[in-house]
Amino acid sequence: MTLNTMKFFSVGAVAMLAAGCANYGAIKEVRQVQPTGASAFNQSLTTEYKALSAYEADEMFDWRDSVRWSEKGLAASRNELVLPEQLSGWSLPSDKVPELTQARARLMTALDSTARIKAPAPAARAQAMFDCWVEQQEENWQWDHIASCRGQFLQAMQAVDTAMAPAAAPAPTPTATPAPAGPYTVLFAFDSAQLTPEGLRMVRQGADAARRQNLPIGVVGHADASGPNDYNMRLSMRRAEAVRDALVADGVSATRITTSGQGESDLAVPTADGVREPANRRVVILFR
Repeated sequence: MTLNTMKFFSVGAVAMLAAGCANYGAIKEVRQVQPTGASAFNQSLTTEYKALSAYEADEMFDWRDSVRWSEKGLAASRNELVLPEQLSGWSLPSDKVPELTQARARLMTALDSTARIKAPAPAARAQAMFDCWVEQQEENWQWDHIASCRGQFLQAMQAVDTAMAPAAAPAPTPTATPAPAGPYTVLFAFDSAQLTPEGLRMVRQGADAARRQNLPIGVVGHADASGPNDYNMRLSMRRAEAVRDALVADGVSATRITTSGQGESDLAVPTADGVREPANRRVVILFR
């Protein structure tokens, strides 16, 4: 064994040990997971992240990102709400941020518009390839890998758009199953997690839809850009919990509902930091 080879394996062992301190066991666990109890979207998402994790571990020896993708795959296998990567968490070249921002907005619009239900496999593929694109763009040297992830994201989004395109509605029948509804957006007053009369009316619409279809429900809280980030994260979670409690009070089983808070990290209307924007003070009720 040459000195260079010994150095390679030494570096790999150290990287492996460092990843293990984080959650190295997740890499092994995700290889074995079978998401049979998850929705069709989350089953596909588990498979996609499983493949990303295996590639980073087995081909690239990138333990940190392999752990990242394995943890997202395991969360999807548990039917949790797993979102695309936030760009703020990555050190991206400044000239690449606008295209990635536009791509994430396009993906989130589709996911929030029932793409998880109408196009589960291509939607999951699009999310995984977006995350792959972000990771490769941060590394910013394997141009063929960047181009591959980007191209596969665009191809998957085209399939999503095709599946989501309006089709001629069939003649209604008394026994027809209602199409999944939503998403429902509940707005809040500034610095408040109290439901307004209009917000309560929107929650009741979501509860009515929930009673017509037995699907998992995601309740995602948001805040505007005014105030500290950590406070806004807690506020967004309080808002999500208020909507969840109102849904349960209206007869929706709590076991169907997953809550999460996004703080000010996913603004509906992009603003500068510190700006109060009513449309960003919201909770989104969606069916997965």
